[in-house]
Amino acid sequence: MELTRFKVFKFGGASINSIDRIRNVGHIIQKWKDQPLMIIISAMGKITNSLEKVAEAFFAGRQEQALLLFEAVKQSHIETARGLLTQDFEKCLLQLSDIITEAEWMLHDKPVRDFDYYYDQIVCLGEMLSTIIVAAYLNETGITTQWLDVRDIIRTDDNFRDANVDWGLTHRATTNLQLETRNWELETGNPIFLTQGFVGATDENESTTLGREGSDYTAAIFANLLDAESMTIWKDVESVMNADPKQFTDAVPIAELNYEEVIEMAYYGAQVIHPKTIKPLYQKSIPLYVKCFLDPKLPGTVIHNNVVKGLPPIIVLKENQVLIHFHSKDYSFVGERHVGRLYQLMEELSIRPSLTQNGAITFLCCVDDREDKIQKLAFAAADLFDIQIEKGLTLLTVRHYRDELVMALTQGKQIVLKQQEGLETIQVLMR
Repeated sequence: MELTRFKVFKFGGASINSIDRIRNVGHIIQKWKDQPLMIIISAMGKITNSLEKVAEAFFAGRQEQALLLFEAVKQSHIETARGLLTQDFEKCLLQLSDIITEAEWMLHDKPVRDFDYYYDQIVCLGEMLSTIIVAAYLNETGITTQWLDVRDIIRTDDNFRDANVDWGLTHRATTNLQLETRNWELETGNPIFLTQGFVGATDENESTTLGREGSDYTAAIFANLLDAESMTIWKDVESVMNADPKQFTDAVPIAELNYEEVIEMAYYGAQVIHPKTIKPLYQKSIPLYVKCFLDPKLPGTVIHNNVVKGLPPIIVLKENQVLIHFHSKDYSFVGERHVGRLYQLMEELSIRPSLTQNGAITFLCCVDDREDKIQKLAFAAADLFDIQIEKGLTLLTVRHYRDELVMALTQGKQIVLKQQEGLETIQVLMR
């Protein structure tokens, strides 16, 4: 008997940031529980930010402060579990305690490795804790769910904070999961698995993370390796919009997109879909749905491989941008050797430029304001270039642009740099 194909659901932090919202997730899953589900859950609400502060305090040698900050995270999860659960609370608490104790042992120690390593060991705890609670709640409400530790499945290298997936090892682990799925189907019906987004592990079982907002990517990895029927990202907006509604109150929903358009949007900095998410879906033509967890009846957005016409202008506004001026020290041309060296350095430092421009003896590069990475890049390139750094800039990108719209969006701004790509895309760096 052939197993029904999985649906992959991903719920972000906003969808589980309160007891009522976790119950709402349960209502959504209830409607789909009669077919195989792989559910990916993020950390609750702002917990990732809180755990980042724990990591920073710990690495700075402020162990007491780190423990106090972590205590607040711990208590918030315990109180959430207490408010959700009745007969399964004590069992859930034991599972939470295993994760909490492991973290507290580390926080009592002193750092001996670099920051990115500790960042991943600490920040991944948000996903571990949230998924334990949500799985316990689903089971208590009659939705038979198996909690998985994603670190046993998604294997990565040791590039902490932006780890690369080892697809071979991950595929083998997923194959084993599929065998388990067949046994589950024979015994209890269609399986529902629940696991963490954003997180993986090295072959030495050290926790890694896949880059900020990497839970979408986790879901796409599972969709690809499970040959899923579809993947759905549940968000707090009605669909993919043509602009961030927090920045533009007149943003409009988009009912249909294709993979290429979404990759372009992600490349230019749109926050709706993680940049790595689309490729695993494209490889197997798996449709991606973006739906609203606040009102699941809304149609949302479907993303596929078909041609889509008549799209509105798509606006991406990135603030806190930095323009780095690289000027040839000896006035020699900035040719392939110089530029190639810069791109090599940026790759080594995991810096992705938002905009670049070549001159005869200059190279301009717009990047996110990451002080640590920018300083490392400047130091490493100082033998070839004189370097100036300009901060506090904003990068506007408009796809399918109209001149009058760009004029309205840049009115009153001083334009530092402008680039156009045919009739499709315009980028304006401004102060």
